[in-house]
Amino acid sequence: MATNPRIVITGTSGRMGQTLIGLIVASEKMTLTGAIERSGHDWIGRDVGEAMGGAPLGVIVTEDVAGAFAQADAVIDFTAPAATIAFAQAAAEAGIVHVIGTTGMTDAEIAALKPHAARATIIRAGNMSLGVNLLTQLTKRVAAALDDDYDIEVIEAHHNQKVDAPSGTALMLGEAAAEGRGVKLTDVSDRGRDGITGARKRGDIGFTAIRGGDIIGEHDVMFAAAGERIILRHVASDRSVFARGALKAALWGQNRKAGAYDMLDVLGLSEPD
Repeated sequence: MATNPRIVITGTSGRMGQTLIGLIVASEKMTLTGAIERSGHDWIGRDVGEAMGGAPLGVIVTEDVAGAFAQADAVIDFTAPAATIAFAQAAAEAGIVHVIGTTGMTDAEIAALKPHAARATIIRAGNMSLGVNLLTQLTKRVAAALDDDYDIEVIEAHHNQKVDAPSGTALMLGEAAAEGRGVKLTDVSDRGRDGITGARKRGDIGFTAIRGGDIIGEHDVMFAAAGERIILRHVASDRSVFARGALKAALWGQNRKAGAYDMLDVLGLSEPD
C-alpha cells in the first residue's frame, strides 16, 4: 500500500465531497491532493478549504482532471453517471484506484465501466457503509430461506434533493433478494404503482421510494406473509458513514490488481465462488 495515499475528490462542492474532504484532512492515513469541479463552477480557482468556509488547505479546485489524477493514487467519485464514466477512463489512463459511490447508473452505464476495470482498480457500490453491506448479506440469506409466500418489499427514504429512485442501495438490496431466490431482479421488479394495479403478483420484489426533508438514508426490506412480517432495517443518521466506507475502499485498493470490486470485497464479506 502507498504510504499516505494521495486522494482526489470529484464533485467537491457537494454534500459527500465536503464530507470526504473533512475526513481526509483529519486523517493520518491519507492526503488530499486534488479537488475537482465541473467547468464553470464558481469554486474553480479557489482554495477548497476557503471555498468550504474554513481555513485554506493548499489544494486549489480545478477542472483539470488529467492533471489532478496524475498527482494521485486514488479518486473518490460521488457524482453523476456520465461524469463517472469519463472519470473511469481518466483514472484508468492515470493508473489510479477509482472508488465509485455514484448512484442512478443504468445497466448500460455500469457496463461502460468494464473496459476500464481491465486496466485499473474500480471499486463500485450502491452504498459504502458497513451496515448496509451486512444488511445486503442478511437480505440474501432471508430471501433464500423463505418461499414466495413471503412478499418482498424494499422501502427507502432520502432527502428531497435526491434525483434518482429507487436508490442505488434499494436496488442493491433488491438484487440481493433476487439472488437469494435464484431469480433475476429485472424479471420480478415491481415499481411505480399507481391507479388500479390489480393484485400483487406472487414472487415480485416491490420498491417504494420516499423523498422528503433532509433524510440521509433509511432502508427497510420487508418479508410479508399471512400472519407475520420480517423487517430488516438500516438507518443512516450521518452521511459520514458512507464517506468512511469510501475512504476505506480507497486504502484497500492500493496495489490491488486491476479489476471490478465492490464493498463486500473491501469488507471481506464476499462469498467464495
